[in-house]
Amino acid sequence: MPSRQPSTLHAVFAAAALLLVVHGLGRFIFTPLMPLLVDDGQFSTGEGAAIATWNYLGYLLGALAAIRWHRPGQIRASIPFALALHCLTLVGLAVSEQLTLITLLRLGNGISNGLIFVMVPALLMEWLAARQRIGLSGLIYLGVGTGLLLSGVLAHPPGTSLTSAARWWPVALLSLPLALWGGWLMLRLNIDTTSQDDSASTPAPSALLDARTWPLFLAYAGAGLGYILPMTFLPMIASIQLGSTHPMVQQSWLIVAAATLPAAWLWNHLGLRLGDQRALLLNYAIQLLSVIAALTLPGSTGILLCSVLMGSSFLGAVLLTQRLGRSLQPHQGPRLSAALIALYSVTQLLGPWLARAWLDHDGTLPETLWLGAGALAWALAWTWRTGRATR
Repeated sequence: MPSRQPSTLHAVFAAAALLLVVHGLGRFIFTPLMPLLVDDGQFSTGEGAAIATWNYLGYLLGALAAIRWHRPGQIRASIPFALALHCLTLVGLAVSEQLTLITLLRLGNGISNGLIFVMVPALLMEWLAARQRIGLSGLIYLGVGTGLLLSGVLAHPPGTSLTSAARWWPVALLSLPLALWGGWLMLRLNIDTTSQDDSASTPAPSALLDARTWPLFLAYAGAGLGYILPMTFLPMIASIQLGSTHPMVQQSWLIVAAATLPAAWLWNHLGLRLGDQRALLLNYAIQLLSVIAALTLPGSTGILLCSVLMGSSFLGAVLLTQRLGRSLQPHQGPRLSAALIALYSVTQLLGPWLARAWLDHDGTLPETLWLGAGALAWALAWTWRTGRATR
């Protein structure tokens, strides 16, 4: 392994590239692909919701594993495995037509996503903190925004007639070189953790929850459920409300992606200027407005506003919560990050499951957004309590 450390800029770009691969592409491309795959007859809407649930279960399992493997050396050993798993599952999806195999592949893809999404930002945050540059940590989430934009393009590649499983090939082929480059640079990050590894004062896992952090955990739980419903089903909801041929079915996801692109920089800047807790309150208020817009405004107007507001805000909740959590317990940043993401993934897992249950009881998919609105109101209230607890 090369011993020379990458520059700060290269390290941030490498981490961003890996989040682009596993999260922006590997995870969220399923959202614009879902109505296309349903039209192709690969699975039904309800089966698509179930596939999403299994992907989020894998994400939870990956995040839970990251709590156990939280030291920098363990993280570096896990990154190549997770990236290989991610690329293999995408290739598998590009050649599989069987529902059971598709479900298992999305489960494996979720595991790789959970590992990388927790471990890479945690490793980079500790590396930046050692160089007094932690204020740059939020910029790695630019990779998610870029990945969302690419996912919207790759789901509808111009000039081709890809159908069914073959729709996965563009994202699979793009992911491989980016994973190799980003992984190679991340493995070069060296952090001197001798004093941490030898210390007998490392808190027990239960110490993650104390008077300062438990409101943050409760708020993040609501955020996971609140954002995942529109971020999983918005194009499908547009198809139901406006018709499958309406331009907003495709455009809604492209609008989300375009709004996400500057979001990491924006919320990183607002967190530094206003304080992470105040910026997080503003963030959840915007997310709540986005869901209310989709629920109450007619036609394409509500879908458009939801796309813009949710796309421009949901990533900010992730980076602000991670940084706020580390400020509360800086001695165990990677473990705290992993625990927060694990909780986030539990409530994300509930979203598609509750949507499937509602559909099975003759409900409609757009109606499930009411649950998301309630969850985001919960997140807003507990974030306000987090601010009180930290004063």
